[in-house]
Amino acid sequence: MTTRRATATNDKALNAFMTAKASIDTMLARMQSLSADHFEVHPDEVNWGHVGTLSYYAEQLQRITDDAFHEGEHAA
Repeated sequence: MTTRRATATNDKALNAFMTAKASIDTMLARMQSLSADHFEVHPDEVNWGHVGTLSYYAEQLQRITDDAFHEGEHAA
């Protein structure tokens, strides 16, 4: 019985994990598409506001990748 219960618990965890992974995959695909489209900014229209927005995105992604890869402030 213990094995059966552990499996059921693991199934729930696996389902939750796969749901979170699918969500991340969707967000990454959307960001990749937006990046490929130069974040919907024509090169002739780039201004410092666009630079600030893109820098903010980069900072947030850096925090995530530092955490995921144990780098930066998350280094061991």
